[in-house]
Amino acid sequence: MSAPDAPRPPTMPAAPERNSRADQVYEQLKRDVAEFRLVPGDRFTEHAVSERLGVSRTPVRQALTRLQQEGHVEVMYRSGWRVLPFDFDKFEQLYDLRTVLETTAAHRLCEGDPELARPGSRALLDSLMALWLLPPAQRSSDAAQVSQWDEAFHCTLVQAAGNAEMARVHRDVTERIRIIRRLDFTRHERIDATYDEHAKILGALQARRGAQAAMLLRAHISASQTEVRKITLHQIHMARQP
Repeated sequence: MSAPDAPRPPTMPAAPERNSRADQVYEQLKRDVAEFRLVPGDRFTEHAVSERLGVSRTPVRQALTRLQQEGHVEVMYRSGWRVLPFDFDKFEQLYDLRTVLETTAAHRLCEGDPELARPGSRALLDSLMALWLLPPAQRSSDAAQVSQWDEAFHCTLVQAAGNAEMARVHRDVTERIRIIRRLDFTRHERIDATYDEHAKILGALQARRGAQAAMLLRAHISASQTEVRKITLHQIHMARQP
């Protein structure tokens, strides 16, 4: 586990807080899909969800509409709702876009005169180094925590490159793949690999080797993508067993 005085992780720009009943239902249903309590192909009704969660049907309908817009569920004419199969083609396209954004950010961070680099960029990279360049004994083994820190790591890299629009698009991609990306940390060896791979990426950035940092980022994202797909298929298979 992390040492008591471990540095706090960098945080991504905060999204507006959601406190309505519909938002709470949305978050719960999205967790149900992500954790395979609702399996692709499952059918259900608004009434069943409202009874299970103890809310009226209005916030349930609002939450399901959001999930439908995000491609997680679809409405079935006169027969409720259905959980859509995972669209691996779509996720692979999003991972491709993520790779382009992050490798571009790596090149930008290594360009130009280091003495003229944005002070904010240096501070962001320093915060990442304080969190990830740790000896094994001080690393966290909490999968949920490392998943959150990993997401912040990649968003912070893009943010540090100084292009606000690029960072905004990257945050949108991050949100859309989060539902499956977190599965990468269900195996302990992937947690250790993430620490090691992040350390190598930061080392290349510190040495201002943009091509090397981009290559390491590409391999890191590809390994995560492959692992997530394997785990997702396995989880779906297990969830369908009696």
